[in-house]
Amino acid sequence: MQLPVAGAGQNSPEFVGSMSCSSSSCHGGGGEHQNQYLVWSLRDFHSQRPVATLATARSKQIANALGIVDPTTDSRCTTCHAPLQNVPESLRGENFNAAEGVSCESCHGPAENWLRSHTRPDYTHADRVAAGMRDLQNLYVRANTCVACHQNVDSDILAAGHPELMFELDGQSVSEPKHWRETTNWNGAQAWFVGQAAALREMSWQLAREQSADAHQIDRFRGLVWLMMDVQAGNATLPAPPDMQPKSGANVFSQVQKWSDSLAMTAANISWTDDLSKTALKALVNSSGDFKSALPQSTQARHAERLVLGLDRLTGALPELKDNAALQAALNQLFADAQSRPDFDPKKFAADLDKFSQALGGK
Repeated sequence: MQLPVAGAGQNSPEFVGSMSCSSSSCHGGGGEHQNQYLVWSLRDFHSQRPVATLATARSKQIANALGIVDPTTDSRCTTCHAPLQNVPESLRGENFNAAEGVSCESCHGPAENWLRSHTRPDYTHADRVAAGMRDLQNLYVRANTCVACHQNVDSDILAAGHPELMFELDGQSVSEPKHWRETTNWNGAQAWFVGQAAALREMSWQLAREQSADAHQIDRFRGLVWLMMDVQAGNATLPAPPDMQPKSGANVFSQVQKWSDSLAMTAANISWTDDLSKTALKALVNSSGDFKSALPQSTQARHAERLVLGLDRLTGALPELKDNAALQAALNQLFADAQSRPDFDPKKFAADLDKFSQALGGK
């Protein structure tokens, strides 16, 4: 989450709290365009579930393994599960409530400087952004707002039992109870690609600073690099990848971090068309030969893990494909093949990917 840290400058805006957004004449009303607070507070898991998770037996078990006394107050846990706890006292407004989960200002930014002005009918979206509201219409900004807490977990926390995370902007946006309206033409394939590029950037950043990354982390990294390079190869408007074999492993991660950030930013700002989605889909469908290579089974499993998510989002973004029963049945089989990494069979997956290609029409 992009929150101020302790010691933030004196000119940093205050967090005013979700109650400042909740009146019936603002975002707490019953109308379709005024019920955002109600949807968030009553239906969205970001409201209470992240905080409540810290009080579970599993969280306490993880905390004990890490030497954390209380996960409900330790910053290693609250940064994502209760981010408002990390807001400095000097930036807490009158209605601020640190017990809220991932709240309005966690995503839209501290509201002191734009709370009143953003309701003005003469204000454009650019005016609101200039006043300090986060530009969530921009997919790059949206992905950056979500990705850290939906992708990054320190290796020692993973070893202590925290579940592995996988960020996927399109699917996770679709599954969330909507308390917003898309004012631009939402393209699920574009959101998927921007989110995957942002996830790769975060993964690369984490690996560049890890003292000793384990094999699972390296395989995850390789799987996502493979996916992004496959899609990028068919789109001349996207930046080319760096040299993947410099002398130092840390250099690889740093270079991929820069490349994937550029990928995310570029993809968020191009005019994404169905033709781009079809090109990306074709690149992934034609990758069955990669699962017949001599790569380790663990690496192949990570390739498949990312691939099936991409196929799902790309077919869902193309109206003529999302209701194709034969294609969806072939996709379901690929999901089943990739479900268990220890039992993953690359040859079977390759064969089933060929069947998916046939259902697609061999395109």
